[in-house]
Amino acid sequence: MEPLLTYLAKALVDQPDQVTLRISEADGGRLYELKVAPEDVGKVIGRDGRTVNALRTLLNAAAQKQGQKVRLEILDDRRTPGSPPAPPAPDAAR
Repeated sequence: MEPLLTYLAKALVDQPDQVTLRISEADGGRLYELKVAPEDVGKVIGRDGRTVNALRTLLNAAAQKQGQKVRLEILDDRRTPGSPPAPPAPDAAR
């Protein structure tokens, strides 16, 4: 799943060399944290979150086929220190 997610993210952005993916175990499944250049965050999220929701749908479909549980988060370094965190993304599996 990691190669699929990295490939898709790099295809979406202007600075593919700055795409990084961190994977950790959380809530009985895997947490994928995708980080891109600050100016590319909007491209990965998309209008009204459509692009990131499509990525989540693909990731969840691949995970379900392997009997796994996954979650995708986009890390955003554009926030200023001390600002409140962004609200959690809706669950794409529903």
